[in-house]
Amino acid sequence: MDTTAVDAGTSADVAVVGAGPAGLYAAYCAGFRGLSSVLIDALPEPGGQIAALYPEKKIYDIAGHPAVRGRELVDGLVAQVEPFRPVYLLGRTAVSLTSDGGGGWTIGVEGGRRVRAGAVVVAAGLGRSTPRTLPCLGPYQGRGVAYHVPRLDEHRGRDVVIVGGGDSAVDWALALAPIARSVTVVHRRSAFRAHEHGVKRMYASGVRVITGAEVVECRGAGRLEEVRVRVGEEQWELPAQALVAALGFITDLGPIADWGLRMMNRRIMVDATMRTNVPGVYAIGDMCFYEGRVPLISVGFGEAATAANHVAVELRPGSRLAPEHSTGTDGALMS
Repeated sequence: MDTTAVDAGTSADVAVVGAGPAGLYAAYCAGFRGLSSVLIDALPEPGGQIAALYPEKKIYDIAGHPAVRGRELVDGLVAQVEPFRPVYLLGRTAVSLTSDGGGGWTIGVEGGRRVRAGAVVVAAGLGRSTPRTLPCLGPYQGRGVAYHVPRLDEHRGRDVVIVGGGDSAVDWALALAPIARSVTVVHRRSAFRAHEHGVKRMYASGVRVITGAEVVECRGAGRLEEVRVRVGEEQWELPAQALVAALGFITDLGPIADWGLRMMNRRIMVDATMRTNVPGVYAIGDMCFYEGRVPLISVGFGEAATAANHVAVELRPGSRLAPEHSTGTDGALMS
């Protein structure tokens, strides 16, 4: 993966805003058509929410994969696009979009950088996500408190407390149960929001479940060692070298909301070619909206291919819309 730092004059045929699955596949499809690309993402690594929130969880709706872990899917997408050497600009937010007057675009990036491109593909997922938290967790963030589990094995032999009642909380509990010394799920309500099947498996797995409860205090010298939980009128002390706050996220479109793109329900409206109302700007994945869209990763892949091939025709008039079949090309660029 080319993570070469870009300078103030970086340019490419296509700027992809968002390096999640749809964005990575859009860069691959662009490369297959002979177009260069820059991938811009506020997260420090490619993969979007999969890499940030559930890299170890299995995904079951990817064509050709009965089941694939999030990290494996991202690694495969990065490897797939690597021959086309996209430039990655990670850990920085795309803050502005302005026309350069010649049919192209300039994206202002956090830190004062500029990326110039002939076309822009917005693949920013649900937008900028901020984890919900509890006041008592702040002092131990990064010192035992986290909002997702990048690597399960890091918790081997630990006492882990998971706070939350949704699918993420239940999934992490099930994944960590065979690895951690103990797993305790703390939920403030009596019923879980997660799928019933997962909840039944959690109760049968040996995970300790405390409902009608809330974490009120974290303790530890330097790192987390213990949490205090209020249950009714009582307070319990639980050993914890790790606490996973699976409390959900607050999503925000961020600067994209000010780019002049037509919106509906906080999503960017597109036509059948994935074009927005702004010429040369496309949107794909969960960030886009059209009647009947199904929010699946696999759908985002199709949208990425559609957008990239229409971009190829837009930037190179006279090109075929549909590329040649990829079989037997040995990675040759098609136009």
